[in-house]
Amino acid sequence: MEFAKLTIRAALEGLRKRTLSAVELAQAVVGAVEACNSTLGAYLWFDREAVLKEAAAADEARAAGSDLPLLGIPLALKDNICVAGEPCGCASRMLEGFIAPYDSTVAERLRGAGAILAGRTNMDEFALGTSTESSAVQLTRNPAAGDYVPGGSSGGSAAAVAGGLALAALGSDTGGSVRQPASHCGCVGVKPGYGRISRFGVVACASSFDQVGVLTKSVADAALLVNIMAGFDPRDATTLMVKPAAWDGSSDLHGMRLGLPMEYFVDWVEPEVKSAALAAAERCRELGAEVIEVSLPHADYGPAAYCVLAAAELSTNMARFDGVRYGERAAGVKRIEGLYGESRGAGLGSEVKRRILFGTHMLSGANYERYFMQAQRVRALVGDDFSKAFECCDALLTPVVPAAARKLGESDGSPVEAYRNDSFVVGVNLAGVGALTVPYGTTAAGLPVGVQVIAPTLQESRLYRVASALEAMIGGGR
Repeated sequence: MEFAKLTIRAALEGLRKRTLSAVELAQAVVGAVEACNSTLGAYLWFDREAVLKEAAAADEARAAGSDLPLLGIPLALKDNICVAGEPCGCASRMLEGFIAPYDSTVAERLRGAGAILAGRTNMDEFALGTSTESSAVQLTRNPAAGDYVPGGSSGGSAAAVAGGLALAALGSDTGGSVRQPASHCGCVGVKPGYGRISRFGVVACASSFDQVGVLTKSVADAALLVNIMAGFDPRDATTLMVKPAAWDGSSDLHGMRLGLPMEYFVDWVEPEVKSAALAAAERCRELGAEVIEVSLPHADYGPAAYCVLAAAELSTNMARFDGVRYGERAAGVKRIEGLYGESRGAGLGSEVKRRILFGTHMLSGANYERYFMQAQRVRALVGDDFSKAFECCDALLTPVVPAAARKLGESDGSPVEAYRNDSFVVGVNLAGVGALTVPYGTTAAGLPVGVQVIAPTLQESRLYRVASALEAMIGGGR
């Protein structure tokens, strides 16, 4: 099988049967990156020599009897996830040249499973954006159509996987930042429930929303990676100690009840996107599931609440990037007040500054009660809506985004556009539940379209069960 379509599961089978070596696998990754990354712009940093060296060591370990679950598998990581000794710049001038001094928990667990952490992928600066165009380093293109955005903020990870430059990649999902680019590029994207995967060593965006996620070529690969990374971490007090039952690989939908939230199937959703979700629902019905209409009555208020809360948390988290504690320091400034302003002014991009200002405003004076606390109340209502929906169904099936990917540079930069684009993904982050997007066809223009499956936090197996059934119908899950 050609590397561009090779899944982790298939690669592991080849490695165990000795029909493929880790060095051969690494050489395929290196070749793909060297041939295509200059055009695609998926990776910000890739260490060719280290990848080949670690692959040779993996082959030696396997020959000596080791059978770690990811032994010899190269993976890409978003540029906000710390790997000791590697750059971690969040695609920002502010952190240019910063080298992570320690491993994040996810990097530590992947290394412990035998994975090769091969490179850093592009992203919207500090994970703020939906197209990866706010990266201060380079442009990333959609592998399906080079003139289109890959989505964001984990656009580099999605482009690397869909473009055949990685077997799989990690991203982070604060308000759809794994699922939206996965849908736009045509790969599987999983945001586990909040607290399932440690955030230790991941540069914080909005701490009560952030969750590490995965982008893969198959549902089975996503389940494998999440299972390895998930679990309690004493360095992250928000991680859950309860471990859900593992997915048994079943795609049998008999006995399942799926809900279609009518608030996600509104008139302004692009017809081809809506049709894909409805077709997926019909296919699930044919495969034995019961499909019913449900309501998430506060869904329309979710994006506004998310904007307020995420920006408020961001403004606090970004205070550390001042040129003193972290970040590039402005030269020739003698007063501390001027140093902060000059360093942040030069190091941070316009979108980051806009959101910091907005978040600070939401926390100032009377706005704290008027907006921030009101948004917290809406968040609770959104969470209640999901809880009630899951009382009558096992999972929800929805569009991921209201439209397929747009062209590069086509946005007018309006926050309203981003607000609408996030309509179907931010509710999951507000409620803290798990969600997965799986490719389900293309538009007439050839742009990928995904559908979203949503399930309670400790019921990830439902996500994989539904998504694998849909994946099988379109020839996925290789």
